Amino acid sequence: MAVSRSKCNTGYQSKIRRMSDTKLRAWVQNWNELGPVLDAIKRRELEAMTDADVRAHVTALFGGTYPANLAERSESGLVEQQRWFARAHRRP
Repeated sequence: MAVSRSKCNTGYQSKIRRMSDTKLRAWVQNWNELGPVLDAIKRRELEAMTDADVRAHVTALFGGTYPANLAERSESGLVEQQRWFARAHRRP
């Protein structure tokens, strides 16, 4: 298998350039074999997530962008948003 070193991501270029061809081929072969295994694990973990798990992950992901005293919501707020849009639309 031919591996083009010029097509690598910039962050990896210096590390890959230092690798011997044998090590580089082994690294690529490793990812070719383990990539599908890791994808299957990721898929199973995502499929096993509950709505509460997803909310917890989203809260953790975006928790730093909101005030700390903001109450956690069980709904998305879309209905309330549409109510505000309807009120604004009715105004002359």
